[in-house]
Amino acid sequence: MHVDVTTEIVIARPLEAVAAFAADPDNVPAWYENIQSVEWKSPPGVAVGARIAFVARFLGKRMAYTYEIAEYIPGQRLVMRTSEGPFPMETVYTWEAVPDGTRMTLRNHGEPAGFSRLVAPFMQAAVRRANRKDLEALRRRLEAA
Repeated sequence: MHVDVTTEIVIARPLEAVAAFAADPDNVPAWYENIQSVEWKSPPGVAVGARIAFVARFLGKRMAYTYEIAEYIPGQRLVMRTSEGPFPMETVYTWEAVPDGTRMTLRNHGEPAGFSRLVAPFMQAAVRRANRKDLEALRRRLEAA
């Protein structure tokens, strides 16, 4: 079963501020509840080809994976992909200026393999819940700044 979850939120901050903070992997532990650590596997800097290792806890399990930035248009779009591990995933952030601030969209999609395939229906719901919580945490953090 394919997992494909899109979540969005409007943050009452300028697009440049939201996109710059959200696109920086070093900020991820500040707003992603499940991310425990981030480590650059290439020289730091958000650019196509950069590799970033994440350690997370999801559905009670420790997960370690490395994303590679596949596309980056500052202030518009960031695409990261991982192919190793039990759950190859693509994560896409997009930002759009709206009258009340910035609409940020977060999309996760991938094809679970092995044991992960058996829990895919539960995983989709869990990813949706986690994404909503994470975007809300990002909104609160940035609007308080």
